[in-house]
Amino acid sequence: MDTPHRALVTEAAAELLRRLQERHGRLMFHQSGGCCDGSSPMCYPDGDFLVGDRDVLLAVLDVGDGVPVWISGPQFDAWKHTQLVIDVVPGRGGGFSLEAPEGMRFLSRGRAFTDDENRVLADVAPVTGADYERGLRPPAHGTHVVAEAADACPVPLR
Repeated sequence: MDTPHRALVTEAAAELLRRLQERHGRLMFHQSGGCCDGSSPMCYPDGDFLVGDRDVLLAVLDVGDGVPVWISGPQFDAWKHTQLVIDVVPGRGGGFSLEAPEGMRFLSRGRAFTDDENRVLADVAPVTGADYERGLRPPAHGTHVVAEAADACPVPLR
């Protein structure tokens, strides 16, 4: 079994990221842990959010020049069994997130990894901010872009 991606992005969110990259250059996400911005994935110009040594790199989304997706270490410990899917919906984004003026907001959806996926991921050490600073990168394989959120997070039928 291939190593599953810890983060994916929908095509609609990838398209918005491409537009934002044209305007702002390289981008990054940090998955907010709550408080003022709820639990939204916050989009910043790359480097405008200081990544801590214990933050975890979930993926580098293959959109444009690549978009790193970070999460705090303690939040990763709680979510490590979940695949994060970044989507976009109409509405007001977080105050500091770049999509706020676009009338859209990024939204995190999640899917619990299967037992088999969790076994594979148990053998893959996450890349931390300290690792990244030393030049370590996650292995690149396959695409991170899915057509629709339901392709990665099926919605149960009623």
